[in-house]
Formats: sequence, C-alpha cells, structure tokens
Amino acid sequence: MIIRAKNISMCYMMTYDRIKSIKEYMVQLIKGKIKYEEFWALKDVSFEVQKGEVIGIIGHNGAGKSTLLKVISGILKPTGGELEVHGNIVPMLELGSGFDTDLTGRENIFLNGAILGYSEEYLKAKYDEIVAFSGLGKFIDVPIRNYSSGMLMRLAFSIATVVDPDILIVDEILAVGDADFQEKSKARMKEMMGGGTTVLFVSHSLEQIREMCDRVIWLDHGQVKMHGNTQEVCDAYEAGRNDG
Repeated sequence: MIIRAKNISMCYMMTYDRIKSIKEYMVQLIKGKIKYEEFWALKDVSFEVQKGEVIGIIGHNGAGKSTLLKVISGILKPTGGELEVHGNIVPMLELGSGFDTDLTGRENIFLNGAILGYSEEYLKAKYDEIVAFSGLGKFIDVPIRNYSSGMLMRLAFSIATVVDPDILIVDEILAVGDADFQEKSKARMKEMMGGGTTVLFVSHSLEQIREMCDRVIWLDHGQVKMHGNTQEVCDAYEAGRNDG
C-alpha cells in the first residue's frame, strides 16, 4: 500500500460579507459582525492505493477532486482524518506556477526544476531531453512572457515528467498544447504508468479515465459516492449525468 486515506475531511470557513478592504474587515471583525459559514470541500473520504495502480477521480465541478489531490500532495493540511503516503510525489496540478516570466525558457527549466526538488546536476543531464520533448527549439532562449499558453504548458509538462516519481498526481494535464503534443503527453504518461509509477488522475474526459485507470473514485459534494471498477463507476456516473 502506497497511499492510505482514512476519513479525510477539509472544511473552509466562508464569509459572504462584501468587505472591500483589510481595514474594513478588521473593524467588522472587532465588532463581531462577520458571519462565517462552513463549507466542507471533503467529508470522510477513505480509500487505499496499491503501488503501481492508476486511480481515476471523477465528479462535477466543485466535487472536491482538486482539493483531494492537494491534500495528498501535502499542499493543504486536512481539517480531519488520517493520511499515509509512502514515496516521493510529483504533483502536476498548476503547471508553470513556479515560472518567472522575465526569464527565458532555459532559465525557467532550472528555476522550476529546483522548485520541484531536482538538483542542478540532474537538470543539466536532462536538459536536452526536456527541450526536445517540449518541441520549443530556438524559443527556449526567449523570455517566457512571449510564450503562448500552449508553449508554457508544454515546457512545464516536459520539466514535471522528466523524473520517475513513486507517485504522480495529475489534474487535467492531458489538455496541454496542441493535438500532437497531447498525444505525446499521453504516451509519456502511459510510459510512466507502465514503469511502476502510482498515478492519481483527475480528468473530465471519461474516455481518458476509461482508457488509463485501474479503478475510479467518484466524488460528489466532497464525499465518495462510488469507488471500484473503472467501467462500472464511469457507466454509473454517465447515467447519473444523463438523468440530470
């Protein structure tokens, strides 16, 4: 077992007051006039993942999918529950979030790679592979503020997938770039999956989920609605969506 989640819950305190400044917020807070409402993004979510499994996570927008990935990645600390994770994680959640737009693609490979925990020696050894996979060619020496969003995603994906992690966490990643790059990124993902990497995979594409996942967790309003065989869970989800 590489991941074990037991009764994971995540609660946010939401305020609906239309406060326009920090000063106004502090005044209202001191007066006790701010009203909070609890919002449970996750509630008692439990599951186990074995080494090498590919687990799909599906559900409507706001179902808690991205929150769950962030909790497992260690980005968010859950309000309650127990989480065990064994092995190193590469979270591909917000691609390119560590980029500096004033630097070139080349410089951002070393900056973003360092943020992801790669050593300079490792990045130097993998540099040509990253650039070749990204397909950016001479644009690698251009400041990335001049990149299109597709070019940024291609570079970020190429950096993130150069390592072979124990656990790969993927949120809608296969929508990056053009059709050719999507095929390339899907092939790279399959290569990593085939190499024994455990994958947690969120996608709105049931076709991708059916094709790539061993099991599926269906989240609905922060709770596990169904968990099991990929085809059965996807069929039930699709039927529910069509009924709605």
